Amino acid sequence: MSLPHPVAPVTLDAVELRVLHMPLVSPFTTSFGTETVREVIIVTAETADGRGWGEVVTQSEPSYSSEYTQGAWDVLSRFLAPALLAHRSFAPEEVAGILSPVVGHRMAKAGLELAVVDAALRAQGRSFAPYLGAERDRVPSGVSVGIQRDPGALVDAVGGYLDEGYVRIKIKIKPGRDIDDTAAVREAFGGIPLQVDANSAYTLADADTLAGLDAFDLLLIEQPLQEDDLVDHATLAKRLRTPVCLDESIVSDKAAADALALGSAAIINIKAGRVGGYLEAVAIHDRALAAGIPVWCGGMLETGIGRAANAALAALPGFTLPGDISASARFYTRDIVTEPAVIEDGHVRVPTGPGLGVEIDAAALEEFTVHRERITR
Repeated sequence: MSLPHPVAPVTLDAVELRVLHMPLVSPFTTSFGTETVREVIIVTAETADGRGWGEVVTQSEPSYSSEYTQGAWDVLSRFLAPALLAHRSFAPEEVAGILSPVVGHRMAKAGLELAVVDAALRAQGRSFAPYLGAERDRVPSGVSVGIQRDPGALVDAVGGYLDEGYVRIKIKIKPGRDIDDTAAVREAFGGIPLQVDANSAYTLADADTLAGLDAFDLLLIEQPLQEDDLVDHATLAKRLRTPVCLDESIVSDKAAADALALGSAAIINIKAGRVGGYLEAVAIHDRALAAGIPVWCGGMLETGIGRAANAALAALPGFTLPGDISASARFYTRDIVTEPAVIEDGHVRVPTGPGLGVEIDAAALEEFTVHRERITR
């Protein structure tokens, strides 16, 4: 894929990796588990002209994805970073090709690519959003609400987020915590923009239960079946009035093309980490836009680094549904950037400074770092 205005090559001198442990404001529960501390890898690309920052959105265990922190750390330190350092000088658009001999590990590749893109853009005084093709200076902010102890607690949590100004609510569901939870939220808050996310918790045998969600006028049902169930998703989509949105299934532009050809998805959630980087994310956006398929930007509890990048991505024209680009305070008491994302009239501003448009809070970065390694040629 080639962007309209590519960036000049960088000379990569070193890559620094850090594992951070960042306490969450409150536990975040989905169908695959509960997080109380966000474990994340921060990547720094050290170039002849300065530094760039990236974020690897893996979790500590391979429950949401086959990728996880220690696996990502291993492949970054032993294979991916050395491959880039061996090339030394290259354009950001070449990173994916250089890393392609390593199979998979898309989240690790995405974090490394983002750090290189950030460094290159900062060196030229260019901003990430226009580089990707963004057309808006702010994006609508939705919030993802984890599974609560009961429907009443869920209603209380949703009410709090609506009071904060979020313009779309997404609730997590799983078998046994679906119809009643959704009904409670719909009854309490009327016609608010509402969607549900199953995180692959169901099978085609649950089609009748999932069809029961049609009663609630949802924007979409996200990833009801397993990530490799493209054919079953197409079958399920014919049983439901609620649009089916794919998340975990969309691991690349090719996967998006297959899903659209099969009729597996009416909507696509694009997560840059899951698809291997923001440049691949733009390719999926372009494909969906040409096909008339709405897309939106999903979240992975990002720090201020990934949150800034997601805001820029969500400002592209095909992102017509609110994404999971919440305020930093939704998850963290303290972020690792000096100006964390905030909600203003239901929207988050797209950063306009050089690179990702955020500056690192060095003290916070040090406070949360539990492991680091610097890789050189």
